[in-house]
Amino acid sequence: MNMSIVRWDPFRELEEMSDRLNRVFGRSHLATKAGNKDAFSSFDWAPSVDIAETAEAFEIKAELPDLQKEDVKVTVEDGELRISGERKQEKEDRGKKFHRVERSYGSFMRSFTLPDNVDDSRLTAEYKDGLLHVRLPKTEKAAPKAIAVKVS
Repeated sequence: MNMSIVRWDPFRELEEMSDRLNRVFGRSHLATKAGNKDAFSSFDWAPSVDIAETAEAFEIKAELPDLQKEDVKVTVEDGELRISGERKQEKEDRGKKFHRVERSYGSFMRSFTLPDNVDDSRLTAEYKDGLLHVRLPKTEKAAPKAIAVKVS
């Protein structure tokens, strides 16, 4: 009997637990959002995003590697921005044996409630090198008005 010694790596276990928790919370958020338990099966993964704000706009960057522009859909409806699509898994070639598959495949959807000061008619979205960049310009602010105070 041949036994090999494997070195225990506690950080690897923490990373695996973190990945599992992210998947669970991401999916539970989708189920709550959709209002039913079937949402668990309707989305297979959720891409990572960064959201930033400047004086002029909100900017969202989403990591979507291995997707074509045609596989990504960006919509705005009822004050909500939705990014959705599908990443298809490679068909296994004859002679190719996978030893590990860690990337997620299938359909995805992320949704974000838009603040009141967003002008969604001027939204722009660009996709390049696996990164989706959505820009949501802010509405023009009304100039502050000075009100004269009368002394009686």
